[in-house]
Amino acid sequence: MNRLLCPSMMCANFAHLEEEIRQLEEAGIDMFHLDIMDGVFVPNFGMGLQDVEYISKRSSKPCDVHLMIIHPERYINKFSDMGIKVIYIHPESGTNNVRTLQMIRDKGIKAGLAINPETSFEAVKELLYLCDYVLIMTVNPGFAGQKYLDFVTVKIRTFLNHKDYYHGYKVVIDGACSPDKIKELSKIGAEGFILGTSALFGKEKSYKEMMEKLRRI
Repeated sequence: MNRLLCPSMMCANFAHLEEEIRQLEEAGIDMFHLDIMDGVFVPNFGMGLQDVEYISKRSSKPCDVHLMIIHPERYINKFSDMGIKVIYIHPESGTNNVRTLQMIRDKGIKAGLAINPETSFEAVKELLYLCDYVLIMTVNPGFAGQKYLDFVTVKIRTFLNHKDYYHGYKVVIDGACSPDKIKELSKIGAEGFILGTSALFGKEKSYKEMMEKLRRI
């Protein structure tokens, strides 16, 4: 199965970021995943606009941004100018989600909806017609290294079962994506995974070796 494998750059070594980008690209990643946090929508600070610009300018691979911020609509133009290919927003973060998703699509960018563990399918189903991707959080957003929340698996199945009705959005899993979880969730139809410390970063083996292992799953 050809899965979309996206390293979470929040987990990268920022002291050697350019080398990290090069090694990850050589390892065969598909897309860089960039977490933007404002300390308000989630109780943590993540990457900023300068970080996104730095990575996007030096990467030959596409980049997505996961906006864990309030008023994401204020930054769509900036990310468009940086060449970002996918923008994920949280439905709880804005005042008009339909307008924001449409704004993203009007820029020629793929629109994604990020779903928190406690957010139900029913709460967002009207927005799915405007989504190219659905990013399902299997941990609470804002921090790396958390444990997988088992109850979210039922919701993943629900989104997968309805995707064709909503014109075929892709389901991507974010949070505690270990090799075992990638294997398990691939079997039920998940198409992409955000790779953090559970599968890629902080390992004894090289990125290339780890990616080869994940591709074989």
